[in-house]
Amino acid sequence: MADLFAPPPQDTPRPAADEAAPLADRLRPRELSEVIGQEHLTGADGAIGRMVAAGKLSSMILWGPPGTGKTSIARLLADAVGMRYVAISAVFSGVADLKKVFAEAEAMAQMGGGAGRKTLLFVDEIHRFNRAQQDGFLPFVEKGTVTLVGATTENPSFALNAALLSRAQVLILHRLDAEALGALLSRAEEHTGLRLPLTPAAREALIASADGDGRFLLGQAETLFDVSLPEPLDPAGLSKFLMRRVAVYDKDRDGHYNLISALHKSLRGSDPQAALYYLARMLVAGEEPLYVLRRLVRFASEDVGLADPQALVQCLAAKDAYDFLGSPEGELAIVQACLYLATAPKSNAAYTAQRAAWKSARDTGSLSPPANILNAPTKLMKDIGYGKDYAYDHDAEDGFSGADYWPEDMAPQTFYRPVERGFEREVSKRLEWWDKKRRERG
Repeated sequence: MADLFAPPPQDTPRPAADEAAPLADRLRPRELSEVIGQEHLTGADGAIGRMVAAGKLSSMILWGPPGTGKTSIARLLADAVGMRYVAISAVFSGVADLKKVFAEAEAMAQMGGGAGRKTLLFVDEIHRFNRAQQDGFLPFVEKGTVTLVGATTENPSFALNAALLSRAQVLILHRLDAEALGALLSRAEEHTGLRLPLTPAAREALIASADGDGRFLLGQAETLFDVSLPEPLDPAGLSKFLMRRVAVYDKDRDGHYNLISALHKSLRGSDPQAALYYLARMLVAGEEPLYVLRRLVRFASEDVGLADPQALVQCLAAKDAYDFLGSPEGELAIVQACLYLATAPKSNAAYTAQRAAWKSARDTGSLSPPANILNAPTKLMKDIGYGKDYAYDHDAEDGFSGADYWPEDMAPQTFYRPVERGFEREVSKRLEWWDKKRRERG
């Protein structure tokens, strides 16, 4: 298992740390109290701490960034309550492997003479199992054949099916903060008997470069322990000595949704600086520019609407410009559209109107429009009144007939309510004028 505190994948006593092993492997915690940065779960008042105190585990999904101790917690949980520990990875395992695990778990539980042991099944990267494979866990979790502990870096709401989520508690592991990472470095120095050849500022820069990943930090520290330097490195020297960490961002996974949400909320909040920052985060990390443009087009209709009809025009023009120029030149057009949206007056009146109209359409079913506004292409339709007495608006002096266009069994509704911002102030005046004329015509 490639994890900061990954244990051996077999149900055997843990061997003494091999001093030739990577530093991250040598520093794996031996008990839950040694797990750094997850005290909200492992402490006495945490979900895991309470389960261990009760001596009974429920199935759970450990959701958190890489290098935060998910695998270690699973192994230590099994040790803490005396369960048999079995670990598999969804990357390398299939249905046949799962059947074997479940059969062995049933056999171990049924052993006589007091030798029977329940099994904690740890599944690393559980989100990589497809929906059908995830369903395969359900009967064995329900009858207690295994206690499932799944680990994932992806949002379980998207990555796991609802049936599995309903049978497991989702526990969120935190990204390791600077204090936790600093403690991890101190532990590494104590273990090796060495001091990192860094100035205080460079030490802070090293911690920042880990981006919350303890395993990555220990890998970088090990590189520094292995060299002899004439003097401590400052931040500039450190950046030259070590490879810079690339920001974590999976274009089709949780980071993707988090950043596009942050961009959308910043635009809605009319903060062009923050919006530009999140736009840059996405594009620098390799997000598909056309995806961003699609979201901007959606925003133009959902959050600006008729308060500034040019917002949609700007976004579509940015899409055309990007199609024409490509990257990186075309990205400036995306920036222009982003800034236009952030500084435009906001209205969700069109969005609210759509939702209200869609709900009304579902609620009213198949009510027929009034016969006078229906076309009558056949004699039968004319005979039953289609099109009869239709008032052609252009025949009226002011181009307005004031007719009732709603179904006979439905009262007129108001879905669209423009706000008093931007161009919608003008739209509101138009609606008031039409409503006044409609009242006059009865």
